[in-house]
Amino acid sequence: MKKLTISLESIEAIVFDFDGVLTDNKVYLNQDGKESVSCSRADGLAFDVLRKLQKSVYILSTERNPVITARAKKLKIPAIQSVNNKADGIKQLAKKEVFDLQKTLYIGNDLNDYHAMQLCGYTACPSDSHNKIKEISAIVLETTGGNGIVRELLEVFFQLDFMKILYTKKEEK
Repeated sequence: MKKLTISLESIEAIVFDFDGVLTDNKVYLNQDGKESVSCSRADGLAFDVLRKLQKSVYILSTERNPVITARAKKLKIPAIQSVNNKADGIKQLAKKEVFDLQKTLYIGNDLNDYHAMQLCGYTACPSDSHNKIKEISAIVLETTGGNGIVRELLEVFFQLDFMKILYTKKEEK
């Protein structure tokens, strides 16, 4: 894919895959079969910035897992789970939430994201993504999945100043 110049202002919606993007793509199982994953707290602050900027943000996952539900709840973003075909899933989401796929940034990492990413105007992936995903991504982040990719995307690629956005008091008039 041709590398594009992307401004955050041109993006209507941002859609994240969960496993391998917001997690390090590993699953931990305890003796009772309960799953847990590793997510970066740095991404939590990045989602606060996206909320402050009033960006529509979603998680789109083929999995149905209480871990995804819990993380999405903590991040205060909707999680669409059990999506067998992500291309169909993102089309349905765009129709329901009324956003333009050509103004959507999709962040994925593996082959099940491929066709959904091709429908979106903007694409990104962690550095440890499948090679076919790297080939179609306009942005290949330096960070690996689960290690702060949202933070890198906002602070490094889009050059947002979190201090200014989150902690500057509005001047009283």
